[in-house]
Amino acid sequence: MARNTFLKENTINCLLETSVEKHGSRPALGMALETPLTYRELFRQVSGMADMLKKQGVRKGDRVAILGENSPNWGIACLAAMRIGAIVVPILPDFPEADIHHILQDSEAKILFTTQRQMDKVLGIRDHKLLTVITLDDFKAESDLLNVEPISHFIEKARNFLRQIPGKIGLRSTAVSSDDVASIIYTSGTSGHSKAVMLSHGNFISNVLTTSDYLLEIHPEWTFLSILPLSHTYEFTLGFLFPLLNGSRVVYVGKTPTPSILEKICKVEKPQVIPAVPMIMEKIYKKKVLAAFEKKFVLKLIAKIPGLKLKIYRKIAGKLIEFFGGELKTMAIGGAAINREAEIFLKKSGFPYLIGYGLTESAPLLAGGPWGDPTIAVGSTGKPIPGVEIKILEPDPRSGIGEIVARGPNVMKGYFRNPEATRQALDDEGWLHTGDLGNFDKAGNLYIRGRSKNMILMSNGENIYPEAIEDKINSCMHVVESLVMEEQGRLEAWVYLDYELVDEETKGRTQQQKLEYIEGLLLRLKETINPQLSAFAQIARFVEHKEPFQKTATSKIKRYLYTH
Repeated sequence: MARNTFLKENTINCLLETSVEKHGSRPALGMALETPLTYRELFRQVSGMADMLKKQGVRKGDRVAILGENSPNWGIACLAAMRIGAIVVPILPDFPEADIHHILQDSEAKILFTTQRQMDKVLGIRDHKLLTVITLDDFKAESDLLNVEPISHFIEKARNFLRQIPGKIGLRSTAVSSDDVASIIYTSGTSGHSKAVMLSHGNFISNVLTTSDYLLEIHPEWTFLSILPLSHTYEFTLGFLFPLLNGSRVVYVGKTPTPSILEKICKVEKPQVIPAVPMIMEKIYKKKVLAAFEKKFVLKLIAKIPGLKLKIYRKIAGKLIEFFGGELKTMAIGGAAINREAEIFLKKSGFPYLIGYGLTESAPLLAGGPWGDPTIAVGSTGKPIPGVEIKILEPDPRSGIGEIVARGPNVMKGYFRNPEATRQALDDEGWLHTGDLGNFDKAGNLYIRGRSKNMILMSNGENIYPEAIEDKINSCMHVVESLVMEEQGRLEAWVYLDYELVDEETKGRTQQQKLEYIEGLLLRLKETINPQLSAFAQIARFVEHKEPFQKTATSKIKRYLYTH
């Protein structure tokens, strides 16, 4: 779709209708290595499902929950609910049973779409308003507490309905305005306090239109590979609405995206765009780039010769693009901060990537890109997107760091049934208080320095931003992730090591020798990291954390589980 896209109404319903008119015969949604639905087929299924939901008693403003892995049926269920003015409540598949029950009860959802993998989490729910549970993957289940039906029953009924309206390709949508709530999203933040974010049709559409006109020009023949959960705003906006607006095709992996599965799928599907979290690229950087330089003595020598390291980087980047199918135009990276060393490689090697920054409360993008801007610096999130104002509140006179606040048409309506939290997040002038700390450089690039709640105030009055220290630790070859915290007035770093690498390097040694090896690793980490830190930010102790840290959907560590 051309730039400066215009919609008659800023609603998701209008977005779909416009795309069907322009791209009806083009492929829209499909599982990897399978035949996709065309835009016209998608629209007919959405319209039929919308009619079936109305027959189930769903009306405008009612809540419809979706708990399941990514699939075309996930998108059909979402668009069908929105088509009749219902409010979609997406639930992250990795939420525990207690959280899922709370969301279903708190939102008073009338319909739940789910899958076999998630069914055990919902069968025992009580005190709910659910009329029907519909299985997206056609799974048949029996329950004394719930009415469970496979989606095929509804699709067949929908086909019969559509046969009765010859000459039409779909049901007209219920009157929905840009100000109507489209989705209520229960966050799982790093602070541990889940809030239900109300996002309107206009919030989403303003973000999508701005992204389409500013961030990167998308072509209808392009393919998006979807590997992040649709229940998160990042994937829903950038990996679902964005390609639908532009007539592009979305491919769902359907399995855990391991390197071997990704390589197999990308070889056939040849995606141009992959929305991803930093962890994916950081793993690739360590396994493909750092490992090559660490293990090969010749490469270490060559890397010291000016210009040759850059050539090696570019060759590795070319191999990575081949790994992703050879047609990759950009890896859209967001949801968490990317490791600086990994980004330096991406920048120097010419690997096509974009960094973005946002929150669920802003649907989600606040800053990023634009593509091809030579002034975007490593470590920054690029420029604020058009239509969004960002300023730094009460900046530190020395560093310029302060709380990031933002205002724009993509900022949420508030928190569902939580006026006090809404007042704390949105001030009288419409500024969203993000809770993130940051600053701007002279070129207008925004830098995220950490969460205000995470800042450690030392006894000497110095402010410590743990995320900045963790970034240095995480760049080390043997570290997967780390957490820096204060313990009795001193800083400690908990590290989760790359145990595959440790096992490889200690092959044939006794268990005691392996433990001694790890102790030596922790000591070397301290000797490596502390010289890079200021005197007041020295790490007193490195502690082995023997299992991965619990994280949010976008791979941010849930700090509240580990701090006092």
